[in-house]
Amino acid sequence: MPHRRDIETRNGTRVAVHARRPDRSAEEAVVFVHGATFGARPAFDTPGYSWLADTASRGRAAYAVDAVGYGDSDRPAAMDDPDGDPPSRADRVATDLRRVLDALARDHDRLHLVGYSWGTMVAGVACTRSTEVASLVQFAPVYDPDPARVSAFDPGRDPAPKREATRTETRDRWDAHLPVPSDHRDPDAFDRFWTTLFDGQGVSDDPPTVEAPNGTLLDLTAAATGGPIYDAADIAVSTLVVRGSLDQTATREDGLRLYDDLTTGEAEYTEIANGSHFLALERRRDTLFDRVATFHDGQ
Repeated sequence: MPHRRDIETRNGTRVAVHARRPDRSAEEAVVFVHGATFGARPAFDTPGYSWLADTASRGRAAYAVDAVGYGDSDRPAAMDDPDGDPPSRADRVATDLRRVLDALARDHDRLHLVGYSWGTMVAGVACTRSTEVASLVQFAPVYDPDPARVSAFDPGRDPAPKREATRTETRDRWDAHLPVPSDHRDPDAFDRFWTTLFDGQGVSDDPPTVEAPNGTLLDLTAAATGGPIYDAADIAVSTLVVRGSLDQTATREDGLRLYDDLTTGEAEYTEIANGSHFLALERRRDTLFDRVATFHDGQ
């Protein structure tokens, strides 16, 4: 059964960690970090599509962290200040993540870290500061995107501290990755995902709308204009870079740049055919889950 644990960071912020554990005691655990728009539960624990549940079924404890401003974690005051700086920058969230990892290390002998989308920036920053995790998976990474793609991330001059996305916009974004959405996604997948997302980040019923901090977009824009925000060569742990072949956000070129820069530790690169940026919620998710679990087995 899923449960939640709250961890207090050094500055007193409460960070929510969503967990699923195997029936027996687990020596190893996998810690997941979500992307720029959707918090931990919709990304990793949507009912019927739960990567956390799959991980626990294989004998490892599974945890997904809500960054500040997402889901059940504390809401930064800046999100309600029109003149506030956009919160939830990767560097700050990586500091919170280190606090979470330290707490979980008391319960498990080995921790594996999985970043997703913008969460790969958080995970990358965290791993350049420490090698206490046993391995790193960078799933659907945005690392050193082509400058021509800045318009896809840029929140503009004097960016607002937060942004909103409607149900229709969210579905359209997912559909745009897929040649024929019904060929790649189960009929109930989007509705289950949206219900889980709205439960944690919903702000309006008419139209159905969620919100997210804009600090994440500043990180993505910084990478597109100035290069990676972390040095992959400083990551010493074994790392798997994995993406879906249809992913238009985490491109093949960018994924290979990350793979090529992982020159210190062992590195692997995998593409999963017919999967998009939302692969973990699509029909080929079991292939993703199997590949990551196999990688963990080898560490």
